[in-house]
Formats: sequence, C-alpha cells, structure tokens
Amino acid sequence: MTTWATRFATCFGVGYFPIASGTVASAVALPFAWLLVPYGWTWLFGATFVVTLMGIWACGVHAKKVRVNDPSECVIDEVAGQWLALLPAALAHRQDWRPYLMAFFLFRLFDILKPWPLSAAERLPGGLGIMMDDVLAGLIAAACLYVMFYIRLI
Repeated sequence: MTTWATRFATCFGVGYFPIASGTVASAVALPFAWLLVPYGWTWLFGATFVVTLMGIWACGVHAKKVRVNDPSECVIDEVAGQWLALLPAALAHRQDWRPYLMAFFLFRLFDILKPWPLSAAERLPGGLGIMMDDVLAGLIAAACLYVMFYIRLI
C-alpha cells in the first residue's frame, strides 16, 4: 500500500518515470511556478517553504521504508529546488519563457554536478539530506539568474 509520504516524496508518481525522473520532476514544477509567480515572490517562496518541510518528512519516511539513503524516486526535492531557482523571476515579475528555461538549465546543472556545498548537504541524515542538496542547487541557480537579470543577459 502506498502511503501519503511516498506519494508526496515521489511527486505523485513522477519519480517512477523510467528515465531522468529528476529532470522530469523539474519540468513538471515549471507550470506550477508559472501559476504562482504572478502573485509575487512571497507566494512562490511560501509554497517552496511548505514543499521543503513536507519533503523532508515525506522523503525521510519513504527512504526509511525502502531502506535506501536517497531513493531515486524521491523527486519532490527537485520541485523545491526548481521553485527556488525561479525566485528572481518572481522578484522581477518576469512571466516570459526565457527566465524559466534558464532557471531550469541552471538548476539541473548544479543538481547534477553537485559542487560543494551540495555534495556535503546530501550527506545530511534522512529527508534533510535528500532535500538540502536540491535546495542549495536552487539557491545557487537563483543567484546566477539574478546576476543574469542584473547585467541584462535575459
């Protein structure tokens, strides 16, 4: 029987996608961010905060259940990270596609490469470790996107 923790941790089944489930989850997060951005950065940040807290719990419960430290099907962390990467778009009230595409690529780049401190954060215990490397990847991607806005690259 599938628990609510598993449903949430896997982003309601997206995590079971056979190829690149993390990338698919990041792509799935984009339209939801598109809906939140017009309400301002506080809505996007608030949703990200809630998803992060629930993700820590859900991923921790699911990881313990399947007895794997960081199960690949836990992809709610990609949603939180992707939404954080889009905070500069919300701050700038940008609703065109370019910041979304750039935030997607930046977030995926940092999430896949896992430079320090992401590599250190992923070693934290339980759901915290599962979520924090993606949260940090989202924050780094957001900083890069902000700089791109500032110097008018996009």
